[in-house]
Amino acid sequence: MNKSARISAVMLSVAVSVSLLAGCGSKTATNSNGKVTQAITFNLGAEPKTIDPALSTAIDSGDVIGNAFEGLMRLDSKDKPVLGTADSYKVSKDGLTYTFHIRKGALWSDGKQVVAGDFEYAWKRALKPATASEYAYQMFYLKNGQGYNESGLSADKKTAGVKAATAADVGVKATNDSTLVVTLENPTTYFLSLLAFQTYMPVRKDVADTNSAWATKPATYISNGAFKMKEWKPKDVMTFVKNDKYWDTKNIKLETLNYKMLEDQTASLSAYKAGQIDMLYQPPQSEIPALVKDGSCIITPNYGTYYYVANLTPEAVKLNPEAAKAIQNAKVRKALSLAINRKDIVANVSKGGETPATSLVPKGSLEPNGKDFASKAYYPAAGDIAKAKKLLAEAGYPGGKGFPKLTFTYNTGAGHQNIAAAVQDMWKTNLGIDVDLKNQEWKVFIQTRNDKKYILARDGWLADYTDPMSFLDLLTTSSGNNDSGYSNPVYDAKILAAKKELDPTKRMAILHEAEDIIMKDDVVIPIYAYTNTVVLKSNIKGVRTSPLGQHWFQGAYVTAAK
Repeated sequence: MNKSARISAVMLSVAVSVSLLAGCGSKTATNSNGKVTQAITFNLGAEPKTIDPALSTAIDSGDVIGNAFEGLMRLDSKDKPVLGTADSYKVSKDGLTYTFHIRKGALWSDGKQVVAGDFEYAWKRALKPATASEYAYQMFYLKNGQGYNESGLSADKKTAGVKAATAADVGVKATNDSTLVVTLENPTTYFLSLLAFQTYMPVRKDVADTNSAWATKPATYISNGAFKMKEWKPKDVMTFVKNDKYWDTKNIKLETLNYKMLEDQTASLSAYKAGQIDMLYQPPQSEIPALVKDGSCIITPNYGTYYYVANLTPEAVKLNPEAAKAIQNAKVRKALSLAINRKDIVANVSKGGETPATSLVPKGSLEPNGKDFASKAYYPAAGDIAKAKKLLAEAGYPGGKGFPKLTFTYNTGAGHQNIAAAVQDMWKTNLGIDVDLKNQEWKVFIQTRNDKKYILARDGWLADYTDPMSFLDLLTTSSGNNDSGYSNPVYDAKILAAKKELDPTKRMAILHEAEDIIMKDDVVIPIYAYTNTVVLKSNIKGVRTSPLGQHWFQGAYVTAAK
């Protein structure tokens, strides 16, 4: 999770990182010397599908990786990129070449020196077709990165205008153990921020190449950040401890960081109240107003959008031909979107201080003219039932007559279920159509979405850096995180043009044109703009929750409870 080095200064007026200091406390554990035990238990909300930096796509795994690994850069208290594993860097005048120098004191958790080759290996591993990294497209900023990643595709599936390339052609090269030279396709103002993102973390070749399950076991989960894995009890807890080999370990106060994996929000809050958990996010929606009132819960900005996504691929046809025919009609998707009263959902269902989403890109990034990029409402926040009915009739389903029953899939959690039930009712009441709700546990749900084994599903995106591009390149044909399967050469060309455009004003204009295409095609059905809703004990200090949704524990510590 990261920010543009140049752009973020003005963006942070909307999205500011916050140290969370409030909450109700319980008796604090002490050691044999009478000192407060420096241990925090945080509920991830689900067991991560993977904590391999190249394969991670979710915020839960991002939390784990971000506290266990460190990139060339890290993010400061305002989410600006600062030196991390690199102790210096230089940028060429044309903005295309970066030269980084690795810290002499940067070590892996097993004591071996971190070298420039660890970054070259990790980045090329993420791009390697056989790795099947959904985040490989985040490496397309590198010279020939996309060409290498698409080298295994048939000619008809390769992106037009992208030259074929080999691993040796990719713009990252360790010239010696301490020097890494990076060459970009185009100047990228937020590239330094990307270097703090999980996909850009270093990985050891001798570890990852010799054991496909390396990221599941303490003995092989070798990391270079503030914490290292001690134990992983599946579906229960992951225990990390302070990494004494970390170059900045003297400033890490926390000794133990436990990640619980309770998916049920009610159970998570009960565990918190019983003193078994110190921190959690996304408490039960019905409890949020009371938790905020008594100071236990803090709501902070989050640069992300909660939305629904339709399957636009042939896989949907295989699952249910009639349902696929309906959902792949743009008029149907627009009707479904217009039939939703987003104001009602945020006021009466989600209750976390969210705002109705009427575009894909949420508020939180400013253009050169000082205006927020998210200045256009593509839908009325309260919906437009009359227009929705008209569009549904034009699509061949007047009053919902003849409309096939759709199945909406979401990951287990009362919050998602409550919102889905509210939308289900709106679609039935306003359009006369029936929708079945189907829930799956998190790891299964991610795979279902990725494999396109659904008709309509819950989705959402928390930006990787504070720029509209983090949302808009998500829906390009080559994006591994494009769960809709949307493919539009005109749209792809717009995104590529925006990446090449050096004039900030012109670049933003192109990105607006790109979002116009997405919203005209109703590729996604936005519901609301996320917030960070965190419950934390009052004696837990220094935990930082980013507007990008990540939780950082490098500055965390525990004091005696009052």
